[in-house]
Amino acid sequence: MAFTPLNALNSFLAVARKRSFAAAARELGVSTSALSQSVRQLESRLGVTLLTRTSRTVATTEAGQRLLENAGPAVEQALESLKTVSARPGEVTGRVRLSVPTAAVPLVLARLLPRFAERHPKVEVEVFVENRFVNMVAEGLDAGIRLSEAIERDMVQVRLTEPGRFVVAGAPSYLERRGTPQEPRDLLDHACICIRSSTSGARYAWELERGKKSWRVPVQGPVTTNDPELMRALAVAGMGLVYAFEPQIADELRRGSLRLVLEPYAAAVPGFFLYFPSRAQVSPALRAFVATARAVMAGESEPKVRGR
Repeated sequence: MAFTPLNALNSFLAVARKRSFAAAARELGVSTSALSQSVRQLESRLGVTLLTRTSRTVATTEAGQRLLENAGPAVEQALESLKTVSARPGEVTGRVRLSVPTAAVPLVLARLLPRFAERHPKVEVEVFVENRFVNMVAEGLDAGIRLSEAIERDMVQVRLTEPGRFVVAGAPSYLERRGTPQEPRDLLDHACICIRSSTSGARYAWELERGKKSWRVPVQGPVTTNDPELMRALAVAGMGLVYAFEPQIADELRRGSLRLVLEPYAAAVPGFFLYFPSRAQVSPALRAFVATARAVMAGESEPKVRGR
């Protein structure tokens, strides 16, 4: 790999985002040794260490993090601009990188992605399904989908779903065996499928509310996990109560394999939103994705989006 500052910068950005020389080399189609040499040459040229390397991990230094956050979006925009040169007038090209939680996959993406791919076949969508909070700029993401309370205030937000509720539910077999909780403090005497935060690693206290009063209940139970699918399956099997976004367990509620409890205390949330940095220069690909999201979620035909 011939050394040029831009080549080396792109190499560094790939490694910093992937936190791995091997993964970045696969993405760029070069050897790991060539990639490592390119990054070292950039560090030598700048006179600073950008990455700390161990046998197992790669992390950015303070200087490397600044370079990642300042240069990353500009380089990505430049690369996307090059792709548009060969596009036909009005054709949208490029890539959209999304971070979405597990719950948004069936509720949002299952409807949105097929429609978007049909209308913009030259745009590649890369989806990272993860329940942790992400640094969008540092990780090279274009947009994310989250419940609105998890979105920073300086982000542009586009509504994707109607408001919903977080509810507590249990299998009929569990409720017959252990009884039905009548108020939030009763949960302390029940087996609950506990939630481990993918961001902090802490066990999540279930949040309930009624009127102006709210509760955070430090539930206990036989299993703690960060996987919503496992939580649902264990609850259906009668192992304990589950705390979930209501649409996630809608099928089980309809079939009767789960029943709502403490429904008067269900916590209301505004719903899922697509979001992206307000200060970012929105690419044609992301602009097209936002337009399609608005249309699909509103049940309308998509407006035309210019490629430039």
